[in-house]
Amino acid sequence: MSTEATHTAELLANAKEALERYIEVHVDDDGALTFRHSDVPCAVQAVRLAEGLTVLSLTCVVAWDLPDDPSLAASAAERAGQGLFGTLGVVHTETGLDVTLRYAFPADGLEETPLGTLLMLVVSTASQLRSDLLGMADVEQQ
Repeated sequence: MSTEATHTAELLANAKEALERYIEVHVDDDGALTFRHSDVPCAVQAVRLAEGLTVLSLTCVVAWDLPDDPSLAASAAERAGQGLFGTLGVVHTETGLDVTLRYAFPADGLEETPLGTLLMLVVSTASQLRSDLLGMADVEQQ
């Protein structure tokens, strides 16, 4: 295993240990970590961008197939501007709106407790956003 692959594997192992304090985590065949938090599927990957700069990338699928309503999309966009942790993505599909939350950060040197706290801040934001958007979608459909 190359030094780069070893380093990213170690970083993912640290992230797994940090997350397992809160939730059950699975390791995919490609080494990515996957888990669910309040019905929000999430994945963590590690990428070494340069010597001494390895980032963890967390992607949460907040909601899918929401009604393609302009007010719902506008509300999601407004929430994206309020967020400190992550970038919100809204994709229009044939079946409605899909919403993701992505957050990437340099993770070299982060110890288990702060790493777990940071990851859970993002995941909790995604779960709260899911709850808010599903509530708004229910109101829109009534």
